[in-house]
Amino acid sequence: MNILLSGGAGYIGSHAALSLLDKGHSVHIVDNLSTGSKLLIPKNAKFTNCNINDESKISDLIKSDKFDLLMHFAGFIQVEESVQQPEKYFENNTNNAIKFFNTCKNNGLNKLIFSSTAAAYGSVSENKLIDEDTNLNPQNPYAESKIRTERFLFNNQDKFKFIILRYFNVAGADKKLRSGQISKKSTHLIKILSEVIVGKRDKIEIFGSDYNTPDGTAIRDYIHVSDLADIHTEIAEYLLEKLETNLFNCGYGNGFSVLDVINTANNIYQNKIIYKFAKRRGGDVEKLISSNSKILNHINWKPKYNDLKEIINTSVRWEEKINASNT
Repeated sequence: MNILLSGGAGYIGSHAALSLLDKGHSVHIVDNLSTGSKLLIPKNAKFTNCNINDESKISDLIKSDKFDLLMHFAGFIQVEESVQQPEKYFENNTNNAIKFFNTCKNNGLNKLIFSSTAAAYGSVSENKLIDEDTNLNPQNPYAESKIRTERFLFNNQDKFKFIILRYFNVAGADKKLRSGQISKKSTHLIKILSEVIVGKRDKIEIFGSDYNTPDGTAIRDYIHVSDLADIHTEIAEYLLEKLETNLFNCGYGNGFSVLDVINTANNIYQNKIIYKFAKRRGGDVEKLISSNSKILNHINWKPKYNDLKEIINTSVRWEEKINASNT
């Protein structure tokens, strides 16, 4: 396969590129490096520095190569920021994405995989796993911006063949440490926790201790980024073979609270993590745990890293690597 991949200088996109390249496929990354890093672009990938809304550059790029499909990762992802600056998220995650998809379609590329979010489900009160038929209830503009883009695709099924992937909480790093998370303003629990362990931060804040959960802290379903990357490779092959539109959750179906994650890390790293409780952040939800039975029944994917300790370990090892390179 020859894949056009937007946002490939970012955390998830770079891991997807590695998965594709490791399996012998070709990748051309488009990224404006506004939040991504050149350090994360795999050596064997082609790279074009441009905005996804640059119709002329994107058209020329597609005309110069024969791509089988598009993987779209480019976008802003910080929930709290989206509450403060909603228009930034609707402009980039929705309007620019739609313009990008139309540019691709107008140049003969109408098969795509869209990177969406489990935040679309919002807080689910029932004590059950979230499947793809669960009602959408976005609690923040980030989630709403993704839903609007999904809606555009579903309303244009006669023009596009696509798969939407709703990610649960993505964490960890490539086991070979070829990629990981680089962020100046990280809001991801396991990323921040890793920074505390390597000494880049002195403590971690837990936002909310009054949720209706066993220990009062929010619960999430963490999926290792390399497993998620492999899903994209399998889904790309599925889409090209079946040529059918579909929607899948991406998670393990296991829920861990914020305190579960911190206690697990403290057991590994000898109680290095100091934490304090703070008020809830705007837009955060109580609990998100996936049902992944649909994706397991549709593609040839079996999780390799379904272990919270493994997720934390790879994240910490990556943090140690980038910390050493900055000293």
